[in-house]
Amino acid sequence: MIEHAYLVANGDQRLSANQLCWPAQQRFEALVTEAFRRRGVTLERAHPADTPEGHGFISSQAQGLAVLGALPPDAPVVMAEGVWMFSQQVLGGLLRHRGPILTVANWEGEWPGLVGLLNLNASLAKAGRPFETLWSRTFTDDWFNARLDEWLADGKIQHDLGHVTRFDASTVDGRARQVADDVIGRLRREGAILGVFDEGCMGMYNAIIPDELLFPLNVFKERLSQSALYAETMRASEDEAVAALRWLTDRGMTFHFGTDEATELTREQVLLQLRMYAAAARIADRFRCDIIGIQYQLGLADVLPASDLAEGLLNNADRPPVTDDSGAVIRDGAPITHFNEVDECAGLDALLTTRLAGALGQPVETTLHDVRWGDHDASGTVDDFVWVFEISGAVPPEHHIGGYAGTDSMRQPPLYFRLGGGTVRGVAKPGELVWSRIFVEGGELHMDLGRATVVELPAAETERRWAATTREWPIMHAVLHGVTRDQFMARHRSNHIQVSYATDAAGADELLAAKALTAHQLGMRVNLCGSRSDNAPLL
Repeated sequence: MIEHAYLVANGDQRLSANQLCWPAQQRFEALVTEAFRRRGVTLERAHPADTPEGHGFISSQAQGLAVLGALPPDAPVVMAEGVWMFSQQVLGGLLRHRGPILTVANWEGEWPGLVGLLNLNASLAKAGRPFETLWSRTFTDDWFNARLDEWLADGKIQHDLGHVTRFDASTVDGRARQVADDVIGRLRREGAILGVFDEGCMGMYNAIIPDELLFPLNVFKERLSQSALYAETMRASEDEAVAALRWLTDRGMTFHFGTDEATELTREQVLLQLRMYAAAARIADRFRCDIIGIQYQLGLADVLPASDLAEGLLNNADRPPVTDDSGAVIRDGAPITHFNEVDECAGLDALLTTRLAGALGQPVETTLHDVRWGDHDASGTVDDFVWVFEISGAVPPEHHIGGYAGTDSMRQPPLYFRLGGGTVRGVAKPGELVWSRIFVEGGELHMDLGRATVVELPAAETERRWAATTREWPIMHAVLHGVTRDQFMARHRSNHIQVSYATDAAGADELLAAKALTAHQLGMRVNLCGSRSDNAPLL
C-alpha cells in the first residue's frame, strides 16, 4: 500500500506561459493533494512551489533530471499535468526512476493539461517505461476514486479497453483491397519523402519516428532547416503575397485586422505568412517532398509570424497558386500536405490517407488536431459526449462550414507568438470521419483507427466550448463511435489525432478498411477502435 508519494509538475519552456498558467496549476494540485489526503496518503511536492520565477513548474531538461534524480529511487511519483508541458524535460528523469509512475490531469480545456498528459503518456510508452494514468474534473467522482484506490494498493490500474480489436486483414475485400494494393505498390516502386523542417517540436519525443522503422516502408526523411525556410520566405515577393491575400478575400475569407502589431493581427503579419506559404511550397517542390512538416513553435516564432496560415492553405486542394522558377504552378489543384508541429507519425498517416482517399474518390484534405477536451452538449442538441478537437490554427478551409467563406483569421495569442500571425479558424462541417493515430511502441509502428461523426452545435454552445479552450483556433465537434471518453483516454498514444472526411458513412467505412489494410500490409500492428455509426463492428 502506497502511503507516501512525490508530486512533480512539468511545464512549458516559455516563462510567460508558465507564469500565466501557474494559478490554474495550483488549484489543480490542491484537488489532487486533497484526494490523496482523504486516503491517509501524503503527497509531497518534489520541488518548490514558490520560486523567484513566479511559478512552480519544471521548465528545462536539466531541472527535470535534478528534481527526479534527487528522489528516493523507488518512491512513487505523481506527474500532475494541469497545463501543456514539454515531455523531454522530465522524460530522462522518469526513465532512470524505478518507482511507480502515475500521470494525472484535470479535465479542463483551458491551458490544457489533457494535451500534456497524452503527450507524456505517449512518450513514456514509446520509451518503454511503464506508467498508469488518471484524469478528473472534481477528483471526487466514483470513477476516479476507484482507480486511485487501485493504484495506491499496488501501483497498477486496470482500464477498460474493450473497444480495441486487433485488425483481421481477411475482412477486407473488393475495392478497398484493390486500392490498398495499388497504394502499397506505388510506395514500393517510387518511395516517398517526408520533408522535416527540424525535428522535435516542443519536446514531443513521441512524434519522432526512428528512420529504421520508416526504411522498410520505403519512406525516407528529407531533413530540412527552418533557417532555409526563413531565407526562402525572405526571397518570396510581397507582390505575390498581396495577390494571395486578394485570392483569399475574393473567396470570402475574413481577416480581423488591427493596427497594434503587439496585440492585433496586422496586414503585414499576414503578408509574411503568405510569403512563408509560397516558400514552403517551393522547398517541397525543389526536394520533391511528398509531404512536409514545420516545427512551428519555439522555432520560427522568434523571427516570423506563426506558420498556421501557411500550413492550413498547404493542406487545401483549392489554394492560392504558387509558381516554380519556370513559372509553372506547383501541384495545381492538389494539396501540398503538411503535418503540423512536425509530428512525423501524423505525417506518415497523412501520406497514406491522401493517397487512399484520392484513389477512392474521397476528399484529400486531412489534418491532425489536438485532443483538447470534451464535454456533454449543454444545448441538448445531441445526447453523445462531444469531443473538442482543436489545432493551433492550421486546418484546411475545406474542413469548415462554408469553406473559405466560413473561415476567418484571428491573431495568435501574444503569450505564445510575439510576432503575431493569423489562424485559419472555422467550425468543422458536419460529416463522417475516419480518425487514426500512428505511434511507436515496443520498437514497432502501430496504428489505431476508428470512425467518428462531426456534429453541428448551436452557435452559443460552440462559443461556450471556444471560451473554455482557445477561441482563436479552429474547432471540431466530434462524436467517436463506440468509444467512451475514458476508454479513449486510457488507450490513445498521442496528444494528436488524425482526421479525414468522407462523403458519406459508406465511404468512410471503405476508407477505414483500405487504411487498416494498407497499414497492416506495411508491417504495422493495427487495432480497430470502437464501432460504426450503426454500432456494428468496424469491419
